[in-house]
Amino acid sequence: MDETHRTHRTDDPPEVGAARAAFMSVPGSPVETRRQMLVKVAWMLLWMTYLAYPAGDLVNGGHSPAGQALGWACLAVFVVSYVLLVVFRSQAGMRPRACQVIVGTMIVLAVASSFALGGAFLTMFIYASVCLAVITPPNLALRALVGMAALTVVTGLLIHAGNDSISTFALSAFLSGVAMTGLQRLVATMKELREARAAVAHLAASEERLRLARDLHDLLGHSLSLITLKSELAGRFMDAGKDEAARAQVADIEQVARQSLIDVREAVTGFRRPTLPVELAAARTALAAAQVRLEVAPELVDSWPGLANEEAGALAWALREAVTNIVRHGEGATVCTVTADTAWEGSGERFAVLQVTDDGRGPGKSSAGNGLSGLEERLALVGGRLETGPAERGKGFRLRAMVPLREVSTPVAPAAERT
Repeated sequence: MDETHRTHRTDDPPEVGAARAAFMSVPGSPVETRRQMLVKVAWMLLWMTYLAYPAGDLVNGGHSPAGQALGWACLAVFVVSYVLLVVFRSQAGMRPRACQVIVGTMIVLAVASSFALGGAFLTMFIYASVCLAVITPPNLALRALVGMAALTVVTGLLIHAGNDSISTFALSAFLSGVAMTGLQRLVATMKELREARAAVAHLAASEERLRLARDLHDLLGHSLSLITLKSELAGRFMDAGKDEAARAQVADIEQVARQSLIDVREAVTGFRRPTLPVELAAARTALAAAQVRLEVAPELVDSWPGLANEEAGALAWALREAVTNIVRHGEGATVCTVTADTAWEGSGERFAVLQVTDDGRGPGKSSAGNGLSGLEERLALVGGRLETGPAERGKGFRLRAMVPLREVSTPVAPAAERT
């Protein structure tokens, strides 16, 4: 089958998504593979196209062979230094001293080449200013950039460059450095946000584990205490020759043990059931890693206060499956939208509706995979249903999960108690 027709098949191997993720670089995240490093360096080298100005001056500027050799050597070392800075900054264990030496080398090259070859090489101050903003702490960045702009002006005046060229290069160096400082702060904020989302998901899972521990403690503590007491009574009755009373105690022990087993199974089932808050936190982390923006209403979790645990768990499963579909098979998707609504059927029954859409390539002509089939069975167990297909205007994929919305009945006090 053509690969374009397998966009949302959930039975595809995960290697497809892994290969796609290898070419994606989330800002602020460390590079993990050699392919990611090559992709990042390739993107960074695109900004070196502005060095065509000094390169053109070397070709058409009437320099001597020695001057041309010196100029090309300076440009080559400058570009290599730039690439090395990108590589060191992308590694998890960055070496600050090495980065400082590299940026210092770039500044020296910019000054030396400008004095030796003319004003065309003032362009290198712009790149040196950007790199200086990358390694300078935020509280010192503005001072460093002002000093870099001043160095550009002084160098331009000493080599007798035109006033227009000096002002242009100095202003460009300062503004480019300020923009990089802002980008660095944005990257740091994004990193903190990703860590906060991961912490929220971890805390939600820890809270669920604590709930399970409390439930098991309450259930087993009471049941085991009762079993111990009745076992002691049965032993005493047997010693006293009261066989019928001992049998009654043994029967009670059997009944308590069976009920305890049922209670434990229900508690574990509740622990395994996903919840919308946990799945939303996990969805944000997964979609952010895939460079897909999640748009969800803040009141989504509280949209259906009367929803039972089984139905809420089914909707959480639907959200998990939809996000998995987008991460693994949503080719071209950049936005994932999650909405909550209620719908009335012709029979008068009210349904809670969870809809997840993306703006990717769409389902194509492929049939539903195992994940969607399993989700459809889960929804059917609670009286719901699943609808999938193209999103609005035929672009993207839409998953629509519906479960019955039954109001929580509150007991009515008797008339004697109300008076």
